[in-house]
Amino acid sequence: MANQAAIFIDGGYLVKVLGHEFSAPRIDFQKLAIKMAGDDELFRAYYYNCLPYQGSNPSAEESKRYAKARGFVAALDRLPRFEVRLGRLAYRGIDQATGLPIYQQKRVDIMLGVDLVLLAAKGRIHRAALITGDSDFIPAVQVAKNEGVHVHLFHGNKAQVHDEIWTAADDRTQLNEDFVRDISY
Repeated sequence: MANQAAIFIDGGYLVKVLGHEFSAPRIDFQKLAIKMAGDDELFRAYYYNCLPYQGSNPSAEESKRYAKARGFVAALDRLPRFEVRLGRLAYRGIDQATGLPIYQQKRVDIMLGVDLVLLAAKGRIHRAALITGDSDFIPAVQVAKNEGVHVHLFHGNKAQVHDEIWTAADDRTQLNEDFVRDISY
C-alpha cells in the first residue's frame, strides 16, 4: 500500500491567514490538498469550519452570506476525497468596546482532533498535514505522533501560529507567496 496522507484544514484559520497576509485570494482546494500531501497519496482532505451565524429572523445580508457559504461547502463536498465537517457558531453577546456581535466556534476543534486520532490509531495514514495555528490540537498531534504518524504543520507567519503547535509538529511550512500562487486561481 502506498504511503497515505490525510489533510486537515482549519477553515477559519486559513481564511484569516489568506486575508491578513495575502489579500484574500481565491484558492483551489484540490490543488491545496495535493500540494500538502506532497509525494504521498492523498487519503482524504478534511475541511473544518462553521457556517455564518443566522438569527431566527435573518436579515437579507445574513441570508445572502449564509447561502454563499452553503454553496462553498457544497462545492467542497463534491471534490474527490474531500470531507467537510461543520461545527456551529454560538452567539456570545456584544463586544462592549466595538459594539460588534461576538461569535464562538463550537465543535470544530474537537472534530479535527477526533479525526486525526482515529486515522492515526487505525493505521490508515502515515502522514498528517494540518493547516492551523491553534494550540488546542496539541494533544491530538501528540497521539498521532505516538502512533507513528509524521505530522506536518502548514501555517501563516509566526504571529499567526501558537509556538506550542509549531514545536509539536515534526515539520513546518510557512505559507508564502509562491505557495499561495500555486494554489490560487
